Amino acid sequence: MAGTDLANSSPVPSKPTSPRPRDHPAAAPPHIDSLLSSQRSPPLIQQVTFPVQDSHGGSAHGFLHLPSDVATKPTASMAAILLSGAGGGFTGPSGMYLALGTKLPALSARIPVLRLDYRYPARTKPCVADTKAAMHYLKQMFGIEQFVLVGWSFGGAPVYTVAGRDERVVGAATVASQTADAMTGARETGRRSVPALMLHGTGDRTLSQRCSESLYQCFWEGYKGSDEGKAKLVLFDNDDHALSKNAKKAEEMMAEFVVSCAGASVEAGEEAVVKSDVLKDRSERMEAMEKGGDLRGKENAR
Repeated sequence: MAGTDLANSSPVPSKPTSPRPRDHPAAAPPHIDSLLSSQRSPPLIQQVTFPVQDSHGGSAHGFLHLPSDVATKPTASMAAILLSGAGGGFTGPSGMYLALGTKLPALSARIPVLRLDYRYPARTKPCVADTKAAMHYLKQMFGIEQFVLVGWSFGGAPVYTVAGRDERVVGAATVASQTADAMTGARETGRRSVPALMLHGTGDRTLSQRCSESLYQCFWEGYKGSDEGKAKLVLFDNDDHALSKNAKKAEEMMAEFVVSCAGASVEAGEEAVVKSDVLKDRSERMEAMEKGGDLRGKENAR
């Protein structure tokens, strides 16, 4: 039976996760050259590490995707930070984060993407600190002042916790989110009038669709405005925890949402970039999750 929580209540371990090597097989998708058929250059991908200022200390890390010509042209003033589930990792549900990191910097909106790997997966407070440290790093290095946070599964907890309280967050999106440590933040996200997108599969055996339905309700409890489109809940019929049956559609919706939070849109002729197959099928997507470490611990794609 599907639950509502994948957080780990045991003490934070003494040793955090280790940085992934620059040549890690999940640093880039297997068909990144498909962007070339759209006359777009693949992004510059950097492995990054940055300090986290909390009681646990240490550094968080991940892969940063930037427009290929970032050395000569500025990026957007907004970035997307992608947070994985209870196992950590950095490819996201069905490898969607790998694809989004490839596509968003290649659009005219020029949105940088940081795929963040937690120091201590499944612990909300340290993961919230990781997220804030990532925001600080991107501000220091690139002058980025606004952020869209995207979270899968457990990742919904740090997404809504930060989005509900930090004025720098201008968008919040989740895939198959848990409700634990997220409901108050979802309500506060609504109160702040931050646009929200919530996706969930009705066949999810890990976290019930009721989680996203509850978070959606919390958002509207907090929201006091009149924009009926401020938050959107999309349920995919009989799909699983990683939305593996509708991964490409969910990926496209997420890309369009992130771009809209930057006050832009996918321009004419750019649809081919958003729809490009940097991951060809379910098998490649599941392999990406395995290689990226997204299926560790309590996390799975069922």
